[in-house]
Amino acid sequence: MQRTYIKDLSNHIDQEVKVQGWLQTLRDQKKMQFLILRDRTGLVQVAHYRPANEELANQISALGSESALTITGKVVKNEVVKLGGLEIQLETLTVENAAEIPLPYDPFDDENVPAVDFRMDWRYLDLRRPQNRLIFDVQTSMEHAMREFWLKNDFIEIHSPKTTSSPSESGAELFQIDYFDRKGYLTQSPQFYKQMGMAAGFERVFEIGPVFRADPSFTSRHMTEFTGLDLEMSWIDSHEDVMELTERWLQYAYQQVKEKHGSQIEETFGFELQVPEVPFPRITMADALKALKEVGYELPPEKKGDLDPGGERALAEYIKNKYGHDFFFLIDWPVSVRPFYHMHHPDQPELTRSFDLIAGGLEIATGAQREHRYEVLKKQALEKGLGLENIQYYLDFFRYGCPPHGGFGMGLSRLLMVMLQISNIRETVYLFRGPNRLNP
Repeated sequence: MQRTYIKDLSNHIDQEVKVQGWLQTLRDQKKMQFLILRDRTGLVQVAHYRPANEELANQISALGSESALTITGKVVKNEVVKLGGLEIQLETLTVENAAEIPLPYDPFDDENVPAVDFRMDWRYLDLRRPQNRLIFDVQTSMEHAMREFWLKNDFIEIHSPKTTSSPSESGAELFQIDYFDRKGYLTQSPQFYKQMGMAAGFERVFEIGPVFRADPSFTSRHMTEFTGLDLEMSWIDSHEDVMELTERWLQYAYQQVKEKHGSQIEETFGFELQVPEVPFPRITMADALKALKEVGYELPPEKKGDLDPGGERALAEYIKNKYGHDFFFLIDWPVSVRPFYHMHHPDQPELTRSFDLIAGGLEIATGAQREHRYEVLKKQALEKGLGLENIQYYLDFFRYGCPPHGGFGMGLSRLLMVMLQISNIRETVYLFRGPNRLNP
């Protein structure tokens, strides 16, 4: 007999079916036993009359919640049942894998939810919670929409290596590995390899892949391994071209997610997903610092030319009040706080043609027009104190004709935090990696 999904049971009234799933709840009464069975499509009540088969009744009584079961039975209408007005009259039950008693925690007890780090120890149980399933349904739909937009706009997908002989941005946040007879590193970013695609004449590339940062941060928004959404495009006039495409791409992804999951998001997370309007507001770093003074926010002294998380939130509130928008580009950053490969403003050489994208008070992306001229790029690297021998392979990309180009890198899990209004990044990644976590 073929498996029937719970969502399809209404098409099988008065028929025998096979259903497979997890025992979510057992109500073990004197004469009747009611099993609430769950598969990935929903819940169904399974009824068993104890006197009809005492051996089966004893087997059911011994079951622990979250046991994996295969059952067969007849689907009947029962208007008393809240789960769709039907139930299955049990005929056979096979225990595929019995859950130990007790569970480390009950993933369906919403009133007693353990701390997030404990739940990370038992992540596979935690992922059974319906809100977590929805997060990854949304992620799947969002990535599909993003790829769809890119493909409609003539981008091609690349898969760059995740091991390298030298850092892509700086040496500060690198995981060093043994690579046969020499040192290697896990890549901080596909940045250099995206730019190689521009030198290769691909013109428009994107990548969705792992990124590694040896960052000893213990915040609710940092990870040591995450999924990056990266893009690079050629023949641009400035970073404005990159921002204009980025905002349209995000708007498209939001639209597709809302169409497919909007009602579930509202039911599960308690808010209506808003598709952002374009264009997003732009504010220069110089004006941003003035705005923060205006609202009375004082940046830490070490953040000269940069923002701390509190500053991002304060500026987001300022933009929301002024423009009514949850997204904005913070543009024209000082050279001192940007990588060597960001292009300098031709009329303001102390500034870069770069941006951060802030959403819901959280920085989710960094982008820029890149410097594509070989001699200028060498000069900027030396000014940053970099040894050219370690990046010569990268500099070589620009020796034989490379067009003006730019792009961005974005964190997938941070975007999900913003989209679904989730406060901790650990909730938006399948398995979290941080300074103190390498398992499971």
